[in-house]
This record gives sequence, structure tokens and C-alpha cells, in this order.
Amino acid sequence: MKTTDRQILHIALPSIVSNITVPLLGLIDVTIVGHLGAASYIGAIAVGGMLFNMIYWLFGFLRMGTGGLTAQAYGRHDLQESTRILLRSLSISLLLALALLILQFPIRSLAFTFIDTSEEVQKLATLYFHICIWGAPATLGLYGFNGWYIGMQNSRFPMFIAIIQNIVNIAASLFFVFSLGMKVEGVALGTLVAQYAGLGMACLLWLVYYRPLRKYLHQKGLFDRTEMKRFFQVNRDIFFRTLCLIAVTVFFTSTGAAYGDVVLAVNALLMQLFTLFSYFMDGFAYAGEALTGKYIGARNHKALTQTVKHLFKWGISLSLLFTLLYGLGGKGFLGLLTDDASVIAASEEYIYWVLAIPLAGFSAFLLDGVCIGSTATRLMLIAMLVASASFFLLYYGLHHTLGNHALWMAFIVYLALRGIVQGIILYRKQLTGLHPLS
Repeated sequence: MKTTDRQILHIALPSIVSNITVPLLGLIDVTIVGHLGAASYIGAIAVGGMLFNMIYWLFGFLRMGTGGLTAQAYGRHDLQESTRILLRSLSISLLLALALLILQFPIRSLAFTFIDTSEEVQKLATLYFHICIWGAPATLGLYGFNGWYIGMQNSRFPMFIAIIQNIVNIAASLFFVFSLGMKVEGVALGTLVAQYAGLGMACLLWLVYYRPLRKYLHQKGLFDRTEMKRFFQVNRDIFFRTLCLIAVTVFFTSTGAAYGDVVLAVNALLMQLFTLFSYFMDGFAYAGEALTGKYIGARNHKALTQTVKHLFKWGISLSLLFTLLYGLGGKGFLGLLTDDASVIAASEEYIYWVLAIPLAGFSAFLLDGVCIGSTATRLMLIAMLVASASFFLLYYGLHHTLGNHALWMAFIVYLALRGIVQGIILYRKQLTGLHPLS
């Protein structure tokens, strides 16, 4: 195997494991309350988990922005600046977390105006929310640490952290619920403990394995105006790009609900196939982010070009593999998720859209990683704006005649355009025009 492929897999494989473990935190919570004897407990955890997913999704720029900037500093062998980037990210994470804690009551009130639940579920979800919100400093801090580790070409540490979080979450939740007799509050406390265990692990790993960087902790220039301006510009673009992504995702789910419970269930199950594919492609996107940033920082044109070519070889290969797997076993996979005959039967009409997801979407994931690594976040935002606008225009232009098929067609086009627009701009500027290496 070529050196470039080894470098890609060295970052991609641990990242894939980390991605797969992320939904386990929520799954563990649902499984535990599922044995407490009341459907309202499951509903409360589902609603509370959804709220935090939406809130924290908005702050994903802390990971992505930190990763790209750190990778470039790493490529320049500027350990002092890479340490400053981590400290800036953690400082901003703490400020944002404090804002969430201060505003937790209006945030919760606003959220429940858009969520139609029973009084009992709302009461329990509120309890869950006001316990788990205290994990905001840990969660946002981990975004900064994970982005920094990936930028330093180390995706193993985020994997270790994710595994530790899941182990602690299981142990703590089981203890609080079944040993102390707590219910939803026990699950919430278990999640809270796991979040801070993850942050503690991240700090410990840094202190042990990055000991030489301690001397840079008290250096001047931490909040240098020029560097802070660049940090906020990069993260601003990612933030607005994330807003567009959330708008499309929420619209897809809510619009599918308008076609009835069966279609809503079908869309939700089929999107699990997209989510599974995204876990793998995000791993290679992280590799693209880390390696692109490193080679831009090192001003290594040849290695940069070679890396992008090899990323696309992996992307095309995986896309063909997933298309084949979904074509042969997609219906069987849905059978593992539900035994509702009506939902499985209805899915046959739409499953062919899923076959288009891998080849339509892989370039969007990979080029997102390349753009983050090159801090070409404005390009990402432009591509997302074009793709999102096309999604809504296509759906509203066709939904009267195609119904739910229009929703899927618009989603496939949206995925494809994200990659196409980024690819066209990158090709014209040959990537180096985005971030001069001279």
C-alpha cells in the first residue's frame, strides 16, 4: 500500500470507529428507559436527545475550524501556534457553553413551542434538558479537543475518548437508574458524567502525550487580533453552512410527515442508510481535512495533489461498494429496523433513491474535508447555499406531481450539487489559489 493511502487510513479508520460510537450514547439512554415500563420515558429521552443534537450541531464549527487551522500550523511545524489554536478554541467553547447555561430557560421554552408532545413527556423532557445542559462546557470543549487532535494527525485519541464516554455512560446510567432508583433524571446524570469523563480523558491525553507543548501555554499572542479575526471568519462560514444543512434536514423530516405516518417512517428508515454511509465518508473527510491542512502548511503542492487524488479513489470505491450493498441487502437491513409490514412494503417504492446516495454524495464529504483543511470555508458556504436553494426550488416545483419522490429527488440533487459546486471552484483555482503556498 502506498504511503499516501496509509496516511489516509491512519486517520480515517479511527475516525470511522468514533463516528459509529457517537449514536450509541443516545441508544444506550433509550434502551435503559425502555425497561422502566412507561412510553413517556422513551418519548422524553427522544425529545431531549433531539434538542441537544440540534443545539450542539450548530457549534460543530468548533471542531471543524479548529481542525483546519491546527493542521496548517502542524504542517508549518509551528507548535506554538497550534497550542494557541487549541487554547483559543477552548476559550470560545467555554464562553459559548456559559451562554447556553445562562439562556437555558428561554432556549427550552422556545424549543417546546415547536414540539408537540404530551404534558407528561414535556415534563420529563424538561427535567432531562435542565440536567444535561450542564454538560455543555464538556461537550463544546471536546469539540475543540477533537478538532485539534485531528489537525495534529491524531484521530486515535478522539476514538479512545468516544469509547471511554460510552463505557462510563453505560456504567453511570445503570447505577443511577437501577441502584439508586432514579428514572429519567438517572439517565440524564449518566450522560452528564460521561460527558465530563470524555473531557477529562481529552485533557489527560494532552497532558501526557503533548507534554512538550506545556511551555507554550503562557505565551503572549493568544488573542492576537489577526489570528482571532481569521479564527472567527473560518468558523462564521461553517456556522452559516451548518444552518443551511439543518434547514434541509429538518424540512426533509417535517415535510415527509405531511405524507402520512407510513411515509414518515419509510423516510426515517431509509435515511438510516444515508447516515451509515456518512459515518464512513466522514472518516475520509477527516483524513482529507488533516492531510490537506498539513500539506498546505508545509507548502507541499505535490503531496497535496496526490492526497486529493487518493481520497477520491477511496471515495469512488466506497461509493460503489455501498451502492452494491444497498442494492443487494437494503431491504434486509430495513427488516432489521422494523417488522411493520406496511412500512417495509411502502419502502420498496423509494429504496431506489437510496442507491443514488453514495455516488451522488461522496464528493461533498471529501471536498468538505479538503476545504476545511485549506480553511476555504467560504467556498463550502457558497456550495451549500447553491445546493440548499436548489433543494427547495426543486421540491416546490415538483411536489404536486411527484409527492414524496420530489423530496428524495431534491435531496439527491442537493447532495450532488454540494460536491459539484465545490469541485468546479476548486478546479478553477487549483486549490492553491484558495490558500497561496508561496
